[in-house]
Amino acid sequence: MRFKTLGVVSSLAIVAGLATPVFAQDNAAQPAAQPAATESEDGRTNVITVTAQFREQNLQDTPIAITAVNSEMLDARGQTNIAQVAAQAPNVSLTPQPQNGGTGLIAFIRGVGQTDFNYALDPGVGLYVDDVYIPTLSSSLLELMDVERIEILRGPQGTLAGKNSIGGAIKLFSEKPSGDGSGSLQVTYGSYNRIDVRGMADFKVNDQVAVRASGIFKGRDGYVDLLDYGVAHPNENVPANNARGAYPVVGTQGGQSIGAGRIMLRWEPSSTVEVNLSADYTRERSEPQPTVLIAAGKPQNASNPVFNPSLAPGDANAGLAQGVGPGQPAWLPGKDGTAIPYDCRFVPAGQYSCDNLSSSIYDGDPRYISYANFLDGTAPTSQAPFKPYSALQNQDFNGWGLMGNVSWDITDNLELYWVGSWREYTTKFGQDQDASPVPVAQLDNRLDHRAWSQELRLNGEFGDGLVEYTVGGFYMDQEGSYTARVDLNYAGIDFLHGPDTTPSTSKALFANAIVHPVENWSITGGLRRSWDEKTYTYFRRNPDGTIPGPCEFFTGAAPPGTAGPTGIGNSPNCLLNGIFDLAGEFKGSRWDWRIATDYRFSDEFLAYASIATGYKGGGVNPRPFFGPSAGECDAPGYVAPNPCNQIKPFNPETLITYELGFKSDFFDRRVRLNGAVFYNDYQDIILILSACPSSPCLRPTNVGEATVKGFELETTIYPIDNLSIDGSLSYIDVNYDKASVAAAGLTGNETFPYTPDWTYSFGVQYDADVGPGTTHFRFDGAYRSEVFTETTNTSWSRMPGRFLANARIWYTTEDQDWEVGLEVQNLFDKYYFLSVSDITKSLGSVTGVPGLPRTWAVSVKRNF
Repeated sequence: MRFKTLGVVSSLAIVAGLATPVFAQDNAAQPAAQPAATESEDGRTNVITVTAQFREQNLQDTPIAITAVNSEMLDARGQTNIAQVAAQAPNVSLTPQPQNGGTGLIAFIRGVGQTDFNYALDPGVGLYVDDVYIPTLSSSLLELMDVERIEILRGPQGTLAGKNSIGGAIKLFSEKPSGDGSGSLQVTYGSYNRIDVRGMADFKVNDQVAVRASGIFKGRDGYVDLLDYGVAHPNENVPANNARGAYPVVGTQGGQSIGAGRIMLRWEPSSTVEVNLSADYTRERSEPQPTVLIAAGKPQNASNPVFNPSLAPGDANAGLAQGVGPGQPAWLPGKDGTAIPYDCRFVPAGQYSCDNLSSSIYDGDPRYISYANFLDGTAPTSQAPFKPYSALQNQDFNGWGLMGNVSWDITDNLELYWVGSWREYTTKFGQDQDASPVPVAQLDNRLDHRAWSQELRLNGEFGDGLVEYTVGGFYMDQEGSYTARVDLNYAGIDFLHGPDTTPSTSKALFANAIVHPVENWSITGGLRRSWDEKTYTYFRRNPDGTIPGPCEFFTGAAPPGTAGPTGIGNSPNCLLNGIFDLAGEFKGSRWDWRIATDYRFSDEFLAYASIATGYKGGGVNPRPFFGPSAGECDAPGYVAPNPCNQIKPFNPETLITYELGFKSDFFDRRVRLNGAVFYNDYQDIILILSACPSSPCLRPTNVGEATVKGFELETTIYPIDNLSIDGSLSYIDVNYDKASVAAAGLTGNETFPYTPDWTYSFGVQYDADVGPGTTHFRFDGAYRSEVFTETTNTSWSRMPGRFLANARIWYTTEDQDWEVGLEVQNLFDKYYFLSVSDITKSLGSVTGVPGLPRTWAVSVKRNF
């Protein structure tokens, strides 16, 4: 028998056309027999096979909350990257990293996720491509290239997926070679000179070998204009930095240039052996993520809007925002040499702007402009001599991988399955953190990573189907390094970070079994033992390559009145004294388990209950501003006023989830409704301390506990032939233990980042027969309530609720050879932010990444 495990299967069977929406849930029991579809039902049978429990199972028979989307639905919705899929998945938030994260994904499921790209911190959502784990946030913003289906599993997958699937798992499956000689080419053109090209060819080498090659190119101009403030405001004291005559626009942000390709080979030497091999490559040369300044600094005078991070936006009593580090005011030398502060003049739009940009100089939308110049032209001092400095304006990525899997049917009831991969990437991205010409904070980042993984499974059954089981092992070896130029005038430091190395290994043994005591009842149990090791080695140097230190302030050698370790009178970057070739280490092991039971009451209704655990790996603080030489806060005789060693490990986060759910198909399978309720006990939550007790501080620490409850509903409805409606609704309620989060400065009334209380989505599609072909009409809408992008839930990190809509119309010829389409994204031209960064306590500002305004695109596709 063929078990058809993950990555080895063509696991989506839909007896329908392009109009078939797909929604699901996963963790299986023995599939009950599905009634045979009559000819009139063919448009709504919606049979989906998922492989979340290491074997093919009907979606409607799996006791896990899953959203499954096939390639037809991705095309119908015009979705081309993984972040867009979250709009239809309840309690799922997928967001591109802001400018300080480069090419990456912020993924949260049921409130659990990760925002930091640094290798010291692990993701909270497991991402898999053809059963291969993608272990870092960087490289996870995947383009959907020749995808067969996507499965989004909600809730901890600690036994089925392992480490870092504590919130859930997202699994992408590629179309496999069939050798049928098919092919396609699609070209799209749209707003901002968008050009997309997608192609595929599938051919047979011989009776045993088939090959499939696919590729994409995506290009788009930026949609946020970069203006030279001095050119745009010729009558002000701000100097021009990138002058191009009198034209103020010197560039854009948000432009894309991405190319990717993959070749897959499928070899079936016998009826019992299948070998799949693939190689892929991705190259990106994009502009930085678009970033606009929302609020900054102090007002120019009392009549202008004011900004104070300690008060709510709009508070009439708001005063001056300091926005600078110890003894290091952030300012820009004016044309006459006087100091120009970081303030609201550099905020181009909104209630906290006092910009007087004239429409005769620039007549574009001020909500989509930035005055960032990525330049630090500060005059050098003895404490900060490494000026001037200019960060690059880029978002580059080069990555490649080799993957393979082999399945061998040893007997009719026993299969051996192996999957392995080698993946590497290098990504580089620049950042102007203050989004202004004032040199507050500029950075250049480089991440290098390689990962080698192996997994072996033995799938079997006995007792004439009484028990189905899987046992296996997993091993992953990673090597990551992070290098950066970190120019933080607000903190009085300007240094070279790294290359910090982060080698790590993960090992696991696991077992899963499904028992069928009677025909319609299944009991599932799983167990996994994991071992993790991670070493983080720090290297902090001056930009000229010398090692910082000693720090005169700490030794008493600084001149009287020196304003802290970053004041004049200290050597450069003495704050970082001793943080060179210094290692921190984490080791840990863990048991995870899962128990589930489900019962099919009828062909129309299945109910299930489950208890499952999961964890997110521990590590070591990757951003210490004070090392061991600064002393321990609890050391005997400790008298220094501020410093404290910040090189500290943190433990894994842990979660246990209790879940009840159901899967149903009613009214002659015209209505599908799936639902789940859950309760999470979340322990050892890793929160970032901003004072520990020293400042600056960005130290991850296990100081949180919370309980989380919520529900999820998904539906697909076929009210009449050729009309389909799909939708989802979800709610989540987060309750911190107040005492546990006090150390992180939280009150306990906060919610998790990127976790809206309510979300809903719906899609309507009608397929009209128009003679020699079909015209399809589709509308999609998605709402989420307010979210906070920071753990502290400050009013500045709040993004209000929003509703976004997309529409698409396309025509397909009767022979399916040609398709022509028109789409509009953000149909109602909503101005919104993908993310907001509250950096008031350090820089004295708030920045945001605006989403694209309304855009259009036309496409032509030829199938061969």
